Amino acid sequence: MAKIMATGGLGFIGSNLIPELEKRGHDVWTCDLYHSERAKFNRCDVTKYRQLEKLFAQHDFDYVYHLAAEYGRWNGEDYYENLWLTNVVGTKNVIRLQEEKKFRLIFFSSAEVYGDYDRVMAEAVMDELAIKQMNDYAMSKWVGELQVLNSANMFGTETVRVRPVNAYGPHEYYSPYRGVIPAFIYKALRDEPYIVYQGHKRIFDYIEDTCRTLANIVDNFKPGEVYNIGGKEEWEHDVKYVSDLILKNLGKKDTKVTYKKAEPFTTRVKHMDFTKSRRDLGHDPKVPLEEGIPRTIEWMKKVYGFV
Repeated sequence: MAKIMATGGLGFIGSNLIPELEKRGHDVWTCDLYHSERAKFNRCDVTKYRQLEKLFAQHDFDYVYHLAAEYGRWNGEDYYENLWLTNVVGTKNVIRLQEEKKFRLIFFSSAEVYGDYDRVMAEAVMDELAIKQMNDYAMSKWVGELQVLNSANMFGTETVRVRPVNAYGPHEYYSPYRGVIPAFIYKALRDEPYIVYQGHKRIFDYIEDTCRTLANIVDNFKPGEVYNIGGKEEWEHDVKYVSDLILKNLGKKDTKVTYKKAEPFTTRVKHMDFTKSRRDLGHDPKVPLEEGIPRTIEWMKKVYGFV
């Protein structure tokens, strides 16, 4: 059993990951900006070193899952101060404490770091090519990875980096800045218009599958490694297919959908490679979109009062 801290643990991934870690017998603590009724919870803003320092002075953690982050490219445009403070300064604060306390870190980057790369996105691409990130969110995540690598070189810290790929499912609440699946479901439930960009393709990963793999890192922690974590390569789907699947499960037509050719400042197709996460972390997604979408719809119906 390990003693684990999850920063940003009340967020979408954290709220699904913590139960998975606890189910395996780990002693899991969390911190977040918000208040919570959780017994092993501390309110903490990672951008405030004093708050983090106080928390880590009270505990000796074996592992820290650093999830605390501002999410999304348009969120990063509208609230860039929050994004850079949290994603970069907040990460630096955590790393400073790692250098002192010597816990092992799991740093959450993003598949967005692959930017405008139009071939298969394997982890080594970032070491071999000068990739152009396409938005501040992606840039901030790549800066976080560089911070981690520099700390390892300078101070011998041990970190695994993960690049999640389009996770979706329960506990992802709708906002204008979230991904296409909660956005499409929320809009369709309320009979509100939304836009589908045709020709965009993505691989989606149901959150239970994502978190099972993330929890496996504790069992096979390889310092310095980086992993894409997503669905299966053959589960690459056109975004229109996702919209059609949602509408089909809701028994609705696409009369409120506007179709456009391309979304600006985003990669049209993301071809991902998950070989390493299968090899080292036993990554084995079980839930395809055809099963995950109905589960997510049922959760959102309950949350937003459509039952």
